Amino acid sequence: MKKTVMMLLLFSSFIVADVNETNSSTWTTNPLEKEYTINYDKNSTCLVRKIALYKEPKWVAKIEIRNGKTVYFSSPKSLFEFYHQPGKWFDVGVKSERDFSKIVVTDYETLEPINAERAFYIYGSRAISPAGDDLVAIETKERAEAFSKKYGGKRIFKFDEVSDSLIRLLNGQI
Repeated sequence: MKKTVMMLLLFSSFIVADVNETNSSTWTTNPLEKEYTINYDKNSTCLVRKIALYKEPKWVAKIEIRNGKTVYFSSPKSLFEFYHQPGKWFDVGVKSERDFSKIVVTDYETLEPINAERAFYIYGSRAISPAGDDLVAIETKERAEAFSKKYGGKRIFKFDEVSDSLIRLLNGQI
């Protein structure tokens, strides 16, 4: 009886595996591969501020561009400066956000690279980046709320709520 049950389980796993292989569009990535990465070295610097990235890894962000370039930032604030006004750095070859293929930030607490467009950004906390007053990136809303409460955050934003005027305020330009 045990042998029959084991054979049935083994057979059914082959059927499920075969269905998954033929319907591979439902699987976007290998679970062992990370979908978001940020690879930099000691020579990598922020496009906006020319700060070395390796010194403060919890703030690092990047934008991959459709032309194959990757642009690095010393913080989410610097990333948003570029995001809202890419023409200011015309040598990168970006005209609008449609030229971006992937936007990645580092989760401040876990140091894991995460999707910037799904992250939550904490304004007004006591955490200071190499770029000064900044936005702390956290992957989940619950963790962002806990961080905000612990470190005096004033407000939590989603990616599309971070305006150019907020970035100018953080830079002391308003």
